[in-house]
Amino acid sequence: MKFLIITHVLHKKKDDTYFGYAPYVREMNLWLNHVDEVHVVAPLIRGSISEIDLAYKHASLHFTEIPQISFISAISALRSVFKLPTILYAIYKACKKADHIHLRCPGNIGLLGCLVQLFFPKKIKTAKYAGNWDPKAQQPLSYKFQKWLLSNTFLTKNMQVLVYGQWEHQTKNIKPFFTASFYENDIEDLTPKDYTKTLHMVFVGSLVAGKKPLFAIQLVEQLIKQGKRVCLNMYGDGVLRQALQDYINHNNLKSFVFLHGNQSKNVIKNALKQAHFSILPSKSEGWPKAIAEAMFFGVIPIATKVSCVPYMLDFGNRGILIEPEVDLATQHVLNHLKDIAALEAMSKLAATWSQNYTLDYFDSEIKKLIIN
Repeated sequence: MKFLIITHVLHKKKDDTYFGYAPYVREMNLWLNHVDEVHVVAPLIRGSISEIDLAYKHASLHFTEIPQISFISAISALRSVFKLPTILYAIYKACKKADHIHLRCPGNIGLLGCLVQLFFPKKIKTAKYAGNWDPKAQQPLSYKFQKWLLSNTFLTKNMQVLVYGQWEHQTKNIKPFFTASFYENDIEDLTPKDYTKTLHMVFVGSLVAGKKPLFAIQLVEQLIKQGKRVCLNMYGDGVLRQALQDYINHNNLKSFVFLHGNQSKNVIKNALKQAHFSILPSKSEGWPKAIAEAMFFGVIPIATKVSCVPYMLDFGNRGILIEPEVDLATQHVLNHLKDIAALEAMSKLAATWSQNYTLDYFDSEIKKLIIN
């Protein structure tokens, strides 16, 4: 089978090996276990390989480089318009040769892939919508258009669309799905966590506005002011890193909040084993791996009510759902800290649920999508 991946993910090349964002490539490598030949159509950038990059693993992988496009400013939009014919032609040409077309959405390249796939109604297709599928969510027009086009079974034929969460009134091609980070052999007996001593909290994610890392710092800051012994270790990088460090320095939080940058999966794994809570106050999510990974080790999530997060946390039974306002969130967390027995039970429920979604199970579900 010739398997085609169309994605906006930025790639790097070293020797004859292609690298991409580690969580995405780690997932795609599972898909690639079940195909004979792989063709990737994506942007390629120059740069050194970092901790957040991972290599594709397949003996027969072909890569077609396409330009990056962006519509966030008038100048970038104008430049991008002139690149569209080249990108559309590359996608069309690749689709023509493929047996299975796989789209990664949402994103500008995924949107173009959504349009081109209309010309191949008989080909087997899957789309992984890694964003928020909530029909009520406020999203960019391009995201709404992708969701409409993917779920329109009159226009989009022979397509299974994998989405996070279960939503009402969906078309027959919409399939609730999940993602995973650990194997069954990663499951360990939970070490009881002591909630009476220093509480170790983690934030895992990009340091960008959408993830609201400052909110996580301010939440910890307020807990400290309320007399709680708390520390926060933050893993990830992004444009806000210097601003966050400045805030930490200015507010005398250097002994409580630590920025570690991008780290390997093993470093994150070890940090989670030591943590009590994982904070993710995002504005929007798909299936937040940071939450699922934390829960796998009995770490209690503290997260906002976006996308399928309430479902993941069983609406508050296996995690703490907070409002997007620091004072309200602080009071809610303080209320939970009063009941140690409830926290211990919540930790166990979180681990039990998350450990159902292993890479072994994920691989078996992917195999069904490809072979069927």
